[in-house]
Amino acid sequence: MGKINLSRRDALTVAGLAVAGAGLTAGQAAAQGSRQEFHHARTVDPGGNYPLGVPGEHYTPVITPNGTTLPFKVVGGVKVFHLVAEEVEHEFAPGLKATCWGFNGRVHGPTIEAVEGDRIRIYVTNRLRAPTSIHWHGLILPSGMDGVGGLSQPLIQPGETFRYEFPLVQHGTHMYHSHHDEMTQMALGMMGMFIIHPRRPTRRVDRDFALMLSTWKVRPGAARPDPNEMTDFNILTFNAKAFPGTEPMVVRQNQRVRMRVANLSAMDHHPFHLHGHTFQVVGTDGGEIPEAARWPEATILVPVGSARTIEFVADNPGDWAVHCHMTHHVMNQMGHDLENMVGVDQSKFSGLVGDLVPGYMAMDGNDMAAHGKHVEMGHMRIPENAIPMVGAPGPFDHIGMGGMFTLLKVRPGITSFEDPGWYQAPENTTARAARTDELEKDGINI
Repeated sequence: MGKINLSRRDALTVAGLAVAGAGLTAGQAAAQGSRQEFHHARTVDPGGNYPLGVPGEHYTPVITPNGTTLPFKVVGGVKVFHLVAEEVEHEFAPGLKATCWGFNGRVHGPTIEAVEGDRIRIYVTNRLRAPTSIHWHGLILPSGMDGVGGLSQPLIQPGETFRYEFPLVQHGTHMYHSHHDEMTQMALGMMGMFIIHPRRPTRRVDRDFALMLSTWKVRPGAARPDPNEMTDFNILTFNAKAFPGTEPMVVRQNQRVRMRVANLSAMDHHPFHLHGHTFQVVGTDGGEIPEAARWPEATILVPVGSARTIEFVADNPGDWAVHCHMTHHVMNQMGHDLENMVGVDQSKFSGLVGDLVPGYMAMDGNDMAAHGKHVEMGHMRIPENAIPMVGAPGPFDHIGMGGMFTLLKVRPGITSFEDPGWYQAPENTTARAARTDELEKDGINI
């Protein structure tokens, strides 16, 4: 081999390339190492032998407002659950019922609750008139247990019972739902929450709530939800209930509260808003967010097919609104194709129509919430099996909200978590009409 002559500049160039190459190699090795150590939702060994988690001892049981938790029994060290898919007569709110599809006589289905490391077995019996399958949304499990009809398993035909079994290798807020003819079966209500608690929790909460967000199209007078709807949903629900059918979430002042909010609406994302408090976003359906990455919010967007977990200290007593912040999502059976009558004087028109249609009453041209108030007072009739667009009686006036709206009731010193009724605010802490002397003193001219 001939001798290679290098100038000083060439030598420095070669040395620089060598250093760069060494750095690149080290960087690639570090990247490979970081890929191997990348945080994954799997938090326990799938083959581990763990004692079964005990409610109240290893975790604080979840509360599902307007819902329930699916019971289980232990057989040979396995938690055994039974889901029954069936037709259900469901009440969304007083005055509105529909024939839906659900599980175990409920819409939505009961919450499944367990602990990471548990081995579970779920039997699914199909009492519907159509085949189905059940997907465990967000869970890490064997492919054959994933529940996608036709892809990972045969369809569960009417009258059949299928057996699913897998270890729980993660913790977090998850869901289950039909994964066959989803447009129809999910639109009719076939979904529920699936909560997996950590085996070694780093913190405990006092009240742990599970809320499923969903949307429906139920035309006034109809007996069933319409699964063909794509955009014009008119019933918006927490746990399949529209306000005023929603149960309040009751907590004692200064308790630590967790809310698990999952969205299986057909087409709509929901900005979930809590009044009177701010919270930290601590988890998604992908797992727990590391402490350094959590952030404060008062509103969190929950996209379709996703879950968000929030935590806060309920240190502010009162009756606090909890709702989707899309304004049409806090209405009941809104007629989106109606003409805009805001600001229109309908008095002459109403009189003429009233001569032809006894009992006719035009909608208020200035206040949509007045519609619900007139129905409540018996002044306005509505179609059979329908509910007013907005509202319910409140402690001061008619509450002009409906749909995806509920209440957080924070009370000092309570020992029962039954609905405590309306909040009695301390004297001089409630907004009121201004007095003339106050206006004059503060220089307010009206």
